[in-house]
Amino acid sequence: MSAQRVRRKETPATRDPWKGRGEDHAEAEDPFRDASRADYVYRQMRQAIRDGHFRQGDRVREEDVARTLGVSRTPVREALRQLQSHGLLDVAAGRGLGVVALDRPQVLELYAMRALLEGAAARLAAQHATPAEVAYMRHLLEEFRRTRDATRHAAINRALHEAICDAAHNRYMMQSLQQLGDALALLQGTTFSVKGRPASADIEHKTIVDAIAVGDPDAAEVAARAHIRNAESLRLQMMPL
Repeated sequence: MSAQRVRRKETPATRDPWKGRGEDHAEAEDPFRDASRADYVYRQMRQAIRDGHFRQGDRVREEDVARTLGVSRTPVREALRQLQSHGLLDVAAGRGLGVVALDRPQVLELYAMRALLEGAAARLAAQHATPAEVAYMRHLLEEFRRTRDATRHAAINRALHEAICDAAHNRYMMQSLQQLGDALALLQGTTFSVKGRPASADIEHKTIVDAIAVGDPDAAEVAARAHIRNAESLRLQMMPL
């Protein structure tokens, strides 16, 4: 993958991406009880990237990860290879191993896959969602309408998309969307910071949930794909040319 650098206020030299995470690790009684050390490192790194502790283009040093998480370099090396295979890390000239910096063609590819998968998830949800699952979706719609914070909008949006995926009752769909979500987490900022987007997304969300509630797979899929296309358009506007 190509590595297009992005502007940021802080550099890796002045910003500690692990700040606050080492303390959490130190409080854990036994972080390896339910997973191998490599799995533990992979999950911690994956979550740090998703949470924005690491940003596009940031260098990732094996020794820093090992020291912060209190493990040897062998499981770190294995975890970093896994993150590379999932497209979250890559090697760039002059930088070494670091967090992938997505360019416009890659973003277009991601959103093309997202439209397909989210559309399929909505279709399956319209066929299999339980009344309780639909009720939870409607609860999230209400939460979305009440907030005025873009970051909170983004969090509720993720929860709604996860609820739709859960309602699809297809484990392979869930795995595919989770991996795609990891890649999308590399993108900084949120489209909900764009003026008017929360209102338009609210209408789009309601259209999707209404179609799921009445059991209309075609309408649910069409609405979900349109929702993702609109998000893609705004995302591209936010990216540097």
